[in-house]
Amino acid sequence: MPTLGIALITKNAAAHLADCLAAVAWADQIVVVDSGSSDNTLAIAARFNAHIIQTPDWPGFGPQKNRALAALQTDWILALDADEIVSAELAESIQQAMQQQEVAVWQLLRRSSFCGQWVHHSGWNKDWVARLFRRDTAHYSDDLVHEKLVFNGQAGRLSGELLHYSYDDYETVLQKINAYSSAGAQQRFQRGQRASLPVAILRGLWAFLRTYIMKRGFLDGRAGFLIALMNAETTFYRFIKLQYLDQVSTSKQDR
Repeated sequence: MPTLGIALITKNAAAHLADCLAAVAWADQIVVVDSGSSDNTLAIAARFNAHIIQTPDWPGFGPQKNRALAALQTDWILALDADEIVSAELAESIQQAMQQQEVAVWQLLRRSSFCGQWVHHSGWNKDWVARLFRRDTAHYSDDLVHEKLVFNGQAGRLSGELLHYSYDDYETVLQKINAYSSAGAQQRFQRGQRASLPVAILRGLWAFLRTYIMKRGFLDGRAGFLIALMNAETTFYRFIKLQYLDQVSTSKQDR
C-alpha cells in the first residue's frame, strides 16, 4: 500500500488542530513545522505523534510549507492548513486516489466558514485546491503569501469536502487583514511594484464590488457583506502599506 504524509505549518493553531489531525490520524506520517506557537499547538501535535520542526525565522508561507514537504518520506503528501478538516468521504477518496498511477496531483473541494456561517458564494464556492500529490511531483511557490502549489500536468478532482474554518470570530478577521495586507505589500514591493492613495482607494472599492456583486456575496447575507468589506480593507491597506514602503525606501536613498 502506498504511504501518505501530512504536511502542516502552524503558529498558535490550537483552535482546530486536534480535529484536523484526528481526521487524518490514519496517515503514515505527520510533519508540523511551527514558527513560535505560544498556545497549546505543540502539545496537540505531539499527542498525534507528529514530527515537530520548530523554526526561529519566518520565510513566508511558500518556503515554510516547502520545509514541511521536505521532511516527509512518504509516497504521497497531503498538504493541509491547521484549520482544515478532511471529511469522511474525502478521506475515502484520498485513499482510493493513492492506489492509481495515472494522476499525480489531485484537487480537493474546500468548503469555508466565516464566523460560524458556511459560505456558498462571495468567491468562496467552487474552491478547488491542489493538495494531494505524489512526492517529488510538486512544491510550493516562494511567495510570502497566497502561495501556489507548482506542478506539471493536469490535476484530478476528488469527491468529498475539505472543511475550512477560516475565520472563527471578528478578532481573527482583523488580525488577518493586518497580517495579509502587510505580507502582500512586502511581496509586491520586492517585485518592484508601487502604489498611491488613489490606487489604494480604487483597488479597495473594486475588491468590494467584485466580491459582493460580481461573485454574488449578497446572497450570503451578513457574511457576504462582511467578506466583501474584509477583501476591500485587505486590498486597501495592502496598497497603502506598499506606498509607505516605497516612501521609506526613497527617503533612505535620498540621505
